Amino acid sequence: MGRLIHFEIHVDDMDRAKNFYGEVFGWTFEDWSDYAGVPYFGAVTGDANELGINGALMKRQSASPEPGQAMNGYSCTMGVEDYDSIEAKILELGGKVALPKHALPGMAWQGYYIDSEGNVFGIHQPDENAK
Repeated sequence: MGRLIHFEIHVDDMDRAKNFYGEVFGWTFEDWSDYAGVPYFGAVTGDANELGINGALMKRQSASPEPGQAMNGYSCTMGVEDYDSIEAKILELGGKVALPKHALPGMAWQGYYIDSEGNVFGIHQPDENAK
């Protein structure tokens, strides 16, 4: 079985993207550019003892996605404890709403956003009372 073990987010402005993901989700970054041969920063997304994976920010190698373009790739969703406060940080740091907060009845609150680099990502707050 092929289990997801790493992700890459393609970015135009590495410092802006590190600031966005660092401020919104508390991620930290390690410079792996020498290893990768391109600007590439490992993203530490949480404690190694917690469920989840780490990934990286990678310098985008071609044009950014056009606004409104259909997704061509994977969308990562981050688990959060307080949906509304994370949404506020996303918007404060230049992110935009792609699909507003909505209930996954009996399970969670879910929504999708566009990051500072034009990429779509989701946030998910478990809540069995969501409706």
